[in-house]
Amino acid sequence: MSDGISRCPWPGVDPLYVSYHDKEWGVPELDARALYEKLVLDGFQAGLSWITILRKRENFRKAFEGFQPEKIARYGKREVNRLLANEGIVRSPAKINAAIKGAQLWLDIQEKEPGGFPYLIWKHVDGRPKINHWRTIKQVPAETPMSQKLAKELKQRGFNFCGPVIVYAFAQAIGMVNDHVVTCFRHAECEALAGNAAFPMLEEKRARTK
Repeated sequence: MSDGISRCPWPGVDPLYVSYHDKEWGVPELDARALYEKLVLDGFQAGLSWITILRKRENFRKAFEGFQPEKIARYGKREVNRLLANEGIVRSPAKINAAIKGAQLWLDIQEKEPGGFPYLIWKHVDGRPKINHWRTIKQVPAETPMSQKLAKELKQRGFNFCGPVIVYAFAQAIGMVNDHVVTCFRHAECEALAGNAAFPMLEEKRARTK
């Protein structure tokens, strides 16, 4: 953009994309429901560009009732048909069913596992955002050993549309890793936010092992 601010090059000049980059991307997210929503939307992105999903995000939120897993987990044929008829979202039967199955899995994890869904995600970076120091966008990887391990665990648990590339994009978006280039004004801001984002349960575990 022509505002004189140095930022990552990937948003280009699209105002919606720039706003997403400046306000959301790379901000550590620990909320269980928000993590579910982002994982679902990244799954819908498979084979598409993120800006396509971003432009439809509000439609997705309305169609999926605010991405409340408790509601989505109960979706049946009627709700699936309603979603398939909604021109404002990506009308993929496989991805819609994956979102429903993911909600059911989310509920089970939240109910039965200490730390719930956030712990399942954040344990893969030991509960603390990883701060990278890329100088150019070409240095940023499409996947890493961390995303491969997280993708493997998600698949083993029954989640779909969560390959290592999708999972790494998810990790970047929710601030598990800070992949803003160092010349971007958001790199330092997200690094500062990371200092307050340590996952308590993992911090306690780390303290016990010292």
